[in-house]
Amino acid sequence: METLHTISEAEIKDISSSITSRVVTEVVAQLQGRLGELKSTTLDIAVTGESGSGKSSFINAFRGVGDEDPEAAKTGVTETTREAIPYMHPNMPTVRLWDLPGIGTPAFQPKTYLEAVGLHQYDFFIIVASERFREYHVTLAQCIGQAGKKFYFVRNKVDNDLEATVRRRGGEPSAILNQIRDDSNAALRRSGVQQPRVFLISCFQPHLFDFPLLHTTLESELEGHKRHVLLLALPNLTSTVLEKKKQALYGSMWRTAMTACLGAMTPGSAASGTVPLLMDTLRSYQQSFGIDTNSLHRLASLTGISYQELQREVHSTTGQELSQEGVQTMLSQAAVGQQVVANMVENRVPVLGTIASGGISFLASYYTLRSAIKDLSEDAARVLSRALKGCHQEQDDVPDPGDFY
Repeated sequence: METLHTISEAEIKDISSSITSRVVTEVVAQLQGRLGELKSTTLDIAVTGESGSGKSSFINAFRGVGDEDPEAAKTGVTETTREAIPYMHPNMPTVRLWDLPGIGTPAFQPKTYLEAVGLHQYDFFIIVASERFREYHVTLAQCIGQAGKKFYFVRNKVDNDLEATVRRRGGEPSAILNQIRDDSNAALRRSGVQQPRVFLISCFQPHLFDFPLLHTTLESELEGHKRHVLLLALPNLTSTVLEKKKQALYGSMWRTAMTACLGAMTPGSAASGTVPLLMDTLRSYQQSFGIDTNSLHRLASLTGISYQELQREVHSTTGQELSQEGVQTMLSQAAVGQQVVANMVENRVPVLGTIASGGISFLASYYTLRSAIKDLSEDAARVLSRALKGCHQEQDDVPDPGDFY
């Protein structure tokens, strides 16, 4: 477990400014309300495009789910979607990707289409195409923009385009991809789209091409809680995403630690309430970093690497199956030697002085969570490295993803 001897001045100020009451019940209610806002925030992503463009495969890849998974969106060359169908993220159920009916048919009318699918319920739109963008993609994007919603163009199946071009006329893969991107942007500008952004992706090789860049762009253009929930829902395709997840979880952990140490002291609460709350939090951390059992099984199915091989990269105690006894041991270890820091925290946050060993309880919970986030992020980095190594071994002819940025 990570050994830390202090809590940052910035966090002390954050705690002090956020907690104005010295009444434990009021403080707990305030903290639980803040945490509840994070947990209940919804994010609705609309995915649209013509039949055969790979909308459903995009939804599955975004969620880290294989096309054959029971939870997968139905895929096929023919249009399988006749109404908007939501697909929840397997680890973040408040994040939903909506598979919208196909566009591009003779009867397609953008305005009535958007009304029929419920335009205003979505936070942003992903417009998927394969081969090239057509006039109806542009018209749809303009209608979405006029309604004040953001949209992003995704050109799917770029691996097929790349392979066909290399086979037909040769050339450097990175140069070919840049040409595809430039041609797509130019065509959209000629059709009236100002400053188009096109992301070249392959749903079957999401670690390559522009899929990571799309994730980064979406995350950077959302705000507040929606940005937070999207970040935790993103598949772990790069070390940058893992680092951002770690920092996002660091930002909210003191509220969880404070709730854990004070919650058991409120009327009607069980005295042992700290450990169950921390267990639930640690399980959510496992899911956010994709190293819980279900996530590892999904990754094994996607990569062809066995679950056992991936599990061997999980070294930390908090990455294993959790038990009440194990979490209690973590808390006891974290509490050792923290009296001096506890006194400092209690002086700055008086509410902790209203309960026995309040500062110690808070710091034990805080350091347990902080160490878990650090350890789990390192586990996730090892799992990512092993997964990517396996993919590259199977795809030695695929250019390095770093060539495309």
